[in-house]
Amino acid sequence: MTSHCRRPEHTAPPDVFYNEAEAKKYSQNSRMIEIQTQMSERAVELLNLPEGQPCFLLDVGCGSGLSGDYLSEEGHYWVGVDISTAMLDVALDREVEGDLLVGDMGQGMPFRSGTFDGCISISALQWLCNADKRTHSPPKRLYTFFSTLYSSLSRGSRAVFQLYPENSEQLELITTQAMKAGFGGGMVVDYPNSSKAKKFFLCLFAGVTGALPKGLGTETSDRALSNQVQYSGQRCRFKGMKGKSAKKGRDWILEKKERRRRQGREVRADTKYTARQRRPHF
Repeated sequence: MTSHCRRPEHTAPPDVFYNEAEAKKYSQNSRMIEIQTQMSERAVELLNLPEGQPCFLLDVGCGSGLSGDYLSEEGHYWVGVDISTAMLDVALDREVEGDLLVGDMGQGMPFRSGTFDGCISISALQWLCNADKRTHSPPKRLYTFFSTLYSSLSRGSRAVFQLYPENSEQLELITTQAMKAGFGGGMVVDYPNSSKAKKFFLCLFAGVTGALPKGLGTETSDRALSNQVQYSGQRCRFKGMKGKSAKKGRDWILEKKERRRRQGREVRADTKYTARQRRPHF
């Protein structure tokens, strides 16, 4: 955890930094799509949702809807909140299946108590540690966010935040405000001894206490304990893809169309031309 002079949150406020040009990267850059989906997969894994049961989830800082795409693939329903209208416009253009809401997480979550079965957030939480306006107080904004999020979650659910902390003081600030709001849990660090693969996940419990999941790449001698969540540590989802997006191919398109039919949406009929690659226009 070292400080970098080119961190995005030091460049501009999130609604300014994530402009139209930046938002396009999240729909065109295959590397970004791959990383975002991998982190979403891990966040959902840490949520420890009931197997085979659709859940209603909140995606904070949903951006262009890449993490929401994974939630839909897993059969869940979701609502996404983001401060950047440019990112949400990209999500609309991509026809994501979740509902979208413009909102500043630092002003709290405007949902009824017990609405969601869980919450994920990818690369968004660290933005609350900056004071972009004179009226902004990072501790107060963090507490407002966590306290309203705690209320909107059903008891026994979890919230998982993938974040890029700048230093240990920032981590302490975030976790302190989360615990003050009523959450239990703590930090899960994947591959702690790797400079490139190391990832931080804040895993919070709403209304219950439980054993904190083990981070991937850590040596564990107690894997057989019944009260520990077990993970294989294998990341094979994108093996051999060489940077290409997983969201292509006839099978994926047909599956997506079938999901939309089940949701009562209007979908074009399947033909021999479905998913056929078109020639480029000059």
